[in-house]
Amino acid sequence: MNELFSIVFHYLHGISRFKWTVLIVAWLFALIGWLMVYQMPNKYEATARVHIDSNRVLRPLMRGITIQTNVDRRVSLLSRTLMSRPNLEKLARMADLDLTVETDAQKEAMLSGLAKNIKLLGDRRNGSLYTVKYVHAEKETAKKTVQALISIFIEQILGDKRQDSSEAGEFLDQQINEYEKRLIETENKLSAFKQKNMGVLPGENSSYFGRLESTVSALKVAELELREVTNRRNSLKNQLSGDDPVFLPSGGSAAPDNARVASLRQRLDSLLVRYTDKHPEVVQIRATIKRLQEEGLATQAGSGFDVGGAIGSLSYQNMRTMLAEADGRVAELSIRVREYRNRVKNIKSKVSSLPVIEAQLKKFTRDYSIVKEQYNALLKRRESAHLSGEMESNADDVKFKVIDPPFVPSKPTEPNKLLLNSAVLIVAAGLAIGVGLLIALVQPVITSRHRLSRVSGLPILGAVSLIEEVSVKRKAINIILVTIPIVALLAAFAGVNFIEGLLPF
Repeated sequence: MNELFSIVFHYLHGISRFKWTVLIVAWLFALIGWLMVYQMPNKYEATARVHIDSNRVLRPLMRGITIQTNVDRRVSLLSRTLMSRPNLEKLARMADLDLTVETDAQKEAMLSGLAKNIKLLGDRRNGSLYTVKYVHAEKETAKKTVQALISIFIEQILGDKRQDSSEAGEFLDQQINEYEKRLIETENKLSAFKQKNMGVLPGENSSYFGRLESTVSALKVAELELREVTNRRNSLKNQLSGDDPVFLPSGGSAAPDNARVASLRQRLDSLLVRYTDKHPEVVQIRATIKRLQEEGLATQAGSGFDVGGAIGSLSYQNMRTMLAEADGRVAELSIRVREYRNRVKNIKSKVSSLPVIEAQLKKFTRDYSIVKEQYNALLKRRESAHLSGEMESNADDVKFKVIDPPFVPSKPTEPNKLLLNSAVLIVAAGLAIGVGLLIALVQPVITSRHRLSRVSGLPILGAVSLIEEVSVKRKAINIILVTIPIVALLAAFAGVNFIEGLLPF
């Protein structure tokens, strides 16, 4: 540690040997630096805060369709839109920035500098608030430029308001027309599919099986009726062919037997509907009828009844008519039975296709629901756009509003000359000390026994003390003489800042 102090003391002593040189260098560099800072042109920053709702019309309409951008992206898009070349040229004319422009190169440089010095900053807490900044060497020009820029903003944003609403409305109309066509197409497909598969659609299973059951029941009734009519026809044929003759003489003796035979035949017809020919009751009734007919024939033979005359009787003609009607009824019922059988077969054949029909119906219904939902949503958005446009035209709130008017501080914003002057003072002092140290290193002296021992490499046997004849008064004068330039330098620093109006007091 002592060695370190010794080295520091040695260097300080060397610098003090050239203190006047150090002071001169400090003064020289400080004056040069302050002069350079003084010659730097002052720049004034004009600021204004505005409310710009750039998405007022499009954002409510396009929510869910388009992607919302973040603050930085929105500021960048807004800057490129509002700071276009036509707007910059118009701004230069309004702010009289083009008065000194003579050539195309100067014009390009002026427009480039204008675009570079204008800044549009967004507020991250409120996406609609923006700060407009512009830096210029002249205070009034900076303020005038910001005011002109706000005027251009108002003119362009509010002027494009109707156009933006119209474009958004056209976009919605186009989307609505497209979805309307798709909706009609899906409706037609769904309707045609339902008509084609009516009665077998999911949710109509009860109707399907009801149709099947009713058709089967109708088929059974038709088949039963066909059997009844067929049996009646066969019975009439048998009677007419002579197998079961029922024509009796005109005398009244056979009337009771004839009535009994007719009753038994009705009973036989009802039994044949339910049973076959081999049923015991059917067989018994047939035998009874046959016995009664034989007895009737015997009676007719004993009384001289003419069988040939019975053929032309009125009863025979009636039975022929009944037989013809029975034949027609059999043909009619046969056609009906075939039709019912075909219907049953057709209905049963659709059972295996029910899963496929259900899947197709779900697909058509899903497509129709999606298209209809989007179509209704677009209709609501168009109505919302119409109402929003009316509200905006009648409401007090606007798309662009000046929150803070253009303001320019009385003192220059750039450069920070107080900071620069302070830096000049510090650099000048450091540079002066460095010069003094450099001279001391070039012209070294021995200031202590330790230093002498290190330089010579020889041991020190003794030392002779220096008796200074300089009085205390003279030392004080030397200190004062050194202090005066230092104080004067500090005073000059304060004076420079005071003259330029950089001090807060």
